Amino acid sequence: MDLDAVADELYVLRPEEFVAARDQRAQDARRSGDRALAKEIGALRRPSLAAWVSNLLVRRQPEEVQPLVGLGEELRRAHRELDGPQLRQLARRQNEVIGTLGRQARRLAAQAGHPVGEGVQREVEETLHAVLADPEAAREWAAGRLVKPLRSTAGFPTADETVLERRPAAPAAEPGKPARGKASQGRADRAEDEERRRLTAEARKEARDAERELREREEEAEAAAGEAEEAGAQVAELEERVRELRAELRRAEDEQRQARTDEQAALERARQTDRAVREARRRVAAATARLDRAAGG
Repeated sequence: MDLDAVADELYVLRPEEFVAARDQRAQDARRSGDRALAKEIGALRRPSLAAWVSNLLVRRQPEEVQPLVGLGEELRRAHRELDGPQLRQLARRQNEVIGTLGRQARRLAAQAGHPVGEGVQREVEETLHAVLADPEAAREWAAGRLVKPLRSTAGFPTADETVLERRPAAPAAEPGKPARGKASQGRADRAEDEERRRLTAEARKEARDAERELREREEEAEAAAGEAEEAGAQVAELEERVRELRAELRRAEDEQRQARTDEQAALERARQTDRAVREARRRVAAATARLDRAAGG
């Protein structure tokens, strides 16, 4: 048993089955003497419904992983190069692919015995958008162990297409002044493009940083909620155990009282029997004495 094998097993289970199976695997690890592995298994978090559906898509249709990751690489390259026509073409492809995968994920969930609604499908599609925008998100998704949906704050592709469409035209030459040469205009255009790329890169970095911080805060909140849930489950389990022990104690006390009653009755019967034995012996002795006297007379 190792952590990867256990995680692969757990994250394909339905969410309502996760905690019991995880606790059982942690207990198995403890029984085998591997307390470190038991602790790692116990730290695995139950996936939300949308995260489970996303994991299901990865695990049941692994052939879809690399094409989506590749599409994300193409999109990010087109963004870096501010290639408007390529962005528009990839945007159409992106919408088609995400729509198709979202519907496939929903069908897989139904086949797995846990149908989901449109809200969950939207969360799955949001995860797929994040996969296209962020290589780190793509790696998380491809591992098939999400505990919550992924989100992306990068508004691509449409945001950068708008920037391209608003690209300023070259200013007309003022009357009486010669028009700028092609070389000079080309240098100006390149400078504008470089400045645009720099600003876009800075904005995208800020968005990624903000998204990463948001994800960390959400993970902390998720972890705290998971710990509270597990603590609540443990409290409920212990309360049930206490109730069982109290009931067992009451049964034992009842049995003890009955045993004492039986003991007293047995003692009383023993005393009565002893008295009867002594009385019988006395009568036997008296009869023997009378018999002796009669025989002597």
